[in-house]
Amino acid sequence: MATAYVGLFMAAFGAATLLPLQSEAALVGLLASDRYWLWGLLAAATVGNVLGSLVNWWLGRRLERFQGRRWFPVSPRHMERARAHYRRYGHWSLLLSWVPVIGDPLTLVAGVMREPLARFLAIVTVAKGARYGVLALLTLGWTG
Repeated sequence: MATAYVGLFMAAFGAATLLPLQSEAALVGLLASDRYWLWGLLAAATVGNVLGSLVNWWLGRRLERFQGRRWFPVSPRHMERARAHYRRYGHWSLLLSWVPVIGDPLTLVAGVMREPLARFLAIVTVAKGARYGVLALLTLGWTG
């Protein structure tokens, strides 16, 4: 039984990285089976997904060390302009970190833009937890 929670955690973790994976089907299947504790599933999915996003944030922080290289795609001038824009509006974009296709790159960009870890974790946890909560409500409404 614990393997279901671990499996969901791993699926959610992988889905939050830049890998082309998803975890929603796993959560829906486990919820629909009515064999698992709702809050345990939500916790496993949310924690796994937030930690996967944290990997992206960390990778983004590490990308900056390559900025002086010829192959680096962004000039220092453009990077500073992007940082100024991000400081004004960017951290709220993390509320979209749950959205397929754009959410994972947003968490990487947050790392590149030096988003403070505490604010990053707070916003991403709210966004991803809300997504899984809504998904659970919809699933339980259909099956329960």
